[in-house]
Amino acid sequence: MNYITWIIIGIVGGVISIGTAIYLYFWVHKQEPGTPLAQEVASWIQDGAQAYLKRLYTALGLLAVIIGFVIFIIFSINLENISTLGLQLHPQKGLLTAAAFIFGALCSALAGYMGMRVAVQANVRTATAAQKDLGTAFKLSFYAGSVLGLAMVGLAVIGMSVIFLITRDAEYVLGFSFGASTLALLAKAGGGIYTKTADIAADLVGKVEIGIPEDDPRNPAVVADNVGDNVGDVAGMGADIFDSYVASAVAVMLLGASLGLRGAEHFQYTVLPLILCTLGTFASLLGIQFVRVKEGQKPGPALNRGTVITCIIYAIMLVVLTVFGKVNIGVLWAAITGLVAGVIIGFTSDYFTNDAYKPVQETSRVSTSGSAITIITGFSYGLISIVPSVIGIALATLISYHLAEINGISGIYGIGISAVGMLSISGMIVSADAYGPIVDNARGIAEMAGMGEEVIERADILDSAGNTAKAITKGFSISAAALTVLALFAAYSEVVKAAGIPITISLQSPIVVAGVLLGSMTPPLFSALTMLSVTKNAFEMIEEIRRQFREQPGILAGTHKPDYARCVSLAAHGALSSLALPAFLAVGLPLLVGFILGPDALGGFLGGSIFTGVIFALLMSNAGGLWDNAKKYIETGKFGGPGSEAHKAAVVGDTVGDPFKDTAGPSLNTLITVMSLVSSLFAPIIAAFHLIK
Repeated sequence: MNYITWIIIGIVGGVISIGTAIYLYFWVHKQEPGTPLAQEVASWIQDGAQAYLKRLYTALGLLAVIIGFVIFIIFSINLENISTLGLQLHPQKGLLTAAAFIFGALCSALAGYMGMRVAVQANVRTATAAQKDLGTAFKLSFYAGSVLGLAMVGLAVIGMSVIFLITRDAEYVLGFSFGASTLALLAKAGGGIYTKTADIAADLVGKVEIGIPEDDPRNPAVVADNVGDNVGDVAGMGADIFDSYVASAVAVMLLGASLGLRGAEHFQYTVLPLILCTLGTFASLLGIQFVRVKEGQKPGPALNRGTVITCIIYAIMLVVLTVFGKVNIGVLWAAITGLVAGVIIGFTSDYFTNDAYKPVQETSRVSTSGSAITIITGFSYGLISIVPSVIGIALATLISYHLAEINGISGIYGIGISAVGMLSISGMIVSADAYGPIVDNARGIAEMAGMGEEVIERADILDSAGNTAKAITKGFSISAAALTVLALFAAYSEVVKAAGIPITISLQSPIVVAGVLLGSMTPPLFSALTMLSVTKNAFEMIEEIRRQFREQPGILAGTHKPDYARCVSLAAHGALSSLALPAFLAVGLPLLVGFILGPDALGGFLGGSIFTGVIFALLMSNAGGLWDNAKKYIETGKFGGPGSEAHKAAVVGDTVGDPFKDTAGPSLNTLITVMSLVSSLFAPIIAAFHLIK
């Protein structure tokens, strides 16, 4: 088959994926919504989530239009021979690049919105289903999560395929990826700030100061906390994985276009990542059918089984593609290497965040000695968790590189293919991830609506598996981002060389070392800014909660309803007002380094940001998940149970971990992806600027 046929198959696969997502959406909507009280509680969460996303997407939509206009102006300038022929205009290129950018932002927003929309309907239905049995509740919540997973991969494959079909040029698909990544970064960072502002405030005042249970309806921040699960962990994470998924494919498309091949072979290696994504879409559609839980079984193994089966199906499809599609066998080995590495790294995160293993149990045990020991122990295990993941990334890099080289294709291309292989099953991975916040909300609604201890216990079982699933997904996406940005790094070098500037990234060059240092500081600085935003906003919300308790004693007595809307408004305003500096770091700083210090320094900048970004992302995601599940482990009755000194210490540890795992950590892989995409997209302009200078 020629490449046009494969692109059409990709579009058809994307349509099937979105169609399945829409079918599941309406299936979830038809399920029993529960008692009037449960529906009222769910409506508070739904209204808050929709109000925040409306404000967020309005602001981001305006930003996308402004950036799109700037891209149109800049890319309308013909950079070829500008130093000798002077300024010439090429408006068609500017228009197509700007349109691709806005289209990418739109698709990313749509994927996140669809996931959030079904999540706020599924939470109350999951709580209601938990009154019947665990299996029914699990099926409903997982299928609801699948709406996000399938919509995301469907929109991504359709978007990339349509743009390439129209333009036949991978650089325009790069514009699509840049649009998706820019929106994803701000949606994830904003959602993370929102959700952890409310979570921290609710826990510190409710659990620690007052001693009321989690999700107690008397807590004024409880609705904002549940809203945050949807805008941060569903809409934000959906946009985040969409970004990584598209960026990995675009990096390989750029590398394939730069291999110097001609004719059909040139298009085969350029389009190949789209083919792999299409196969992954079909594998995810099949794998989702194997995720089942019966009464008495735990949800965690079912989620893991679905991931493993999806990987096996995908590997079989890759073999068939290699044999019958006459694809270089080095591509097969590179893709399988990435797939295996992703699963291993994901399950490594499971070890460090699952209460069945030593790290969580040990952190829970030492909580009997106070919060300081809890924090030190959890942080230490978080540091240790970096080691197997980094070794896995290093091995995947080396193995995919050499297997590709041995079989006669570019080793860097092989690294990019391993990232695509890792992310191709994102439909399944994101389905498991979105399941987490849905069951978390279901647990909150069950308690707020007074559904009884048996329902809350079932919801707790679902929620615990959700936390582990989120940790696995984050480990998976961080590792894939590392391989993706390595491929984007190589693509950046190729773009600069094509512009006529020799690029030398050597640590013997002081300008490169300066770039490395500037890049290395950026992920820690980004983390600090987002977490300081959380603490600042949480401080204000804590004061608001205390004020309500102080001025309205009837709230704690259960005779007066708290002002939930005030806390929702505080969280939304704080999140949106905190995005300016993170946005500048992601988009503005790479451009400043490139224009002021030059392409070599920008290459060093990208290298430094990759290394510290991956390290910090792994540490924060795993340590945060560990502290969270240590708290939940104690709440099952271990080491004194709820209300004990160990529980209070674990709540403090969980509070420290909240912005680690849900704000800074998962945003870092998007940060390094955005900086790499900005550098690659603007590399011709940077190169032309330094040629003229």
